[in-house]
Amino acid sequence: MIIKSIELADYRNYDTLSLEFDRGTNIFYGDNAQGKTNILEAIYVAATTKSHKGSKDREIVNFHKEESHIRTYVEKDGIETRVDMHLRKNKSKGIAIDGQKIKKAADLLGLCNVVFFSPEDLGIIKNGPSERRRFVDMELCQLDSFYLYNLNHYNKIVNQRNKLLKDMFLNPDLKETLSIWDMQLASFGSKVIERRKLFVEQLAGILKEIHRKLSGGKEELSVRYEPDVEITDFERKLKENHEKDIRAKMTSVGPHRDDFSFLIGDVDIRRYGSQGQQRTAALSLKLAEIELVKKITKDTPVLLLDDVLSELDSNRQNYLLNSIGDIQTIITCTGLEEFVNNRFELNKVFQVQDGKVEWKNTPQPVVQQDGMQMSETDVLTE
Repeated sequence: MIIKSIELADYRNYDTLSLEFDRGTNIFYGDNAQGKTNILEAIYVAATTKSHKGSKDREIVNFHKEESHIRTYVEKDGIETRVDMHLRKNKSKGIAIDGQKIKKAADLLGLCNVVFFSPEDLGIIKNGPSERRRFVDMELCQLDSFYLYNLNHYNKIVNQRNKLLKDMFLNPDLKETLSIWDMQLASFGSKVIERRKLFVEQLAGILKEIHRKLSGGKEELSVRYEPDVEITDFERKLKENHEKDIRAKMTSVGPHRDDFSFLIGDVDIRRYGSQGQQRTAALSLKLAEIELVKKITKDTPVLLLDDVLSELDSNRQNYLLNSIGDIQTIITCTGLEEFVNNRFELNKVFQVQDGKVEWKNTPQPVVQQDGMQMSETDVLTE
């Protein structure tokens, strides 16, 4: 599966932009704050309906406009599909596939699977549990429409139950309706817990093998799901915490409080790992995500790398670049030196400057000969 092209209108700092991608590696280079990340974000939004940053639609639309448009052409098994997305500051987004409007995001998810890796993702391991839940949720929502359905309903019920808890302050009689919300919360929440357990089981073996190679066989990484409550105890614990929840005006039990731990041996690296161990684990996690998507969908995802190479040492850079293989990859960076010096194949190169994107000739790797710098093509044609 590949993304053939994307067209943007009034998207962040782009008035209009039209790009065609290569099936291999596409590089967008330029100084910071020029609009490189906005291109990756637009691809991610087109594939998942959400920004990887968690931005709202009104923040994505050009500051001086009221709406924005994204059009992508996706090719899968030789069949081209057009996805149109209409973002508005004050209304919900509109989505159409091949000109036909869709009512649910679930009808889009899975059409184009993407894996996004940014410097912020290096904090998945060490930062708070909300980031780890977000990582799991974003991947599962692409892979499993039932999970998306159950998670959306669960989150809505949590919000409604929390509103009820706040309303009880003025109307204590509402407590009688709390058990009804408990039943619904336990029903949808149990399905969320069950699928997260399966996800971790599917991920664990892949993650272990990748991390073993990445660490040179020195470390063995495992991942463990830490549900806030077990399915069999869910409804009972909700009831036990009624008074606590009423005082706090919020729901204290459920998968919205889950976490995931990462261990090297018996050491929890969230708390006790070195920065190097945490970064290697985060890289392993992203590479395992790619392999899991391949395994479940029987297809390759599109890999989006947002200036992540500058955050990795040369060994991790090389491992990441060598792992890309046959995956369509779209990379942002400030310069091309690392790619050229490592003789990495660049299929298409764009320069981004002041919100303008220009297609450049692909630079040739440089090799040393008799103390002189010359391009690989010069060597081959001597």
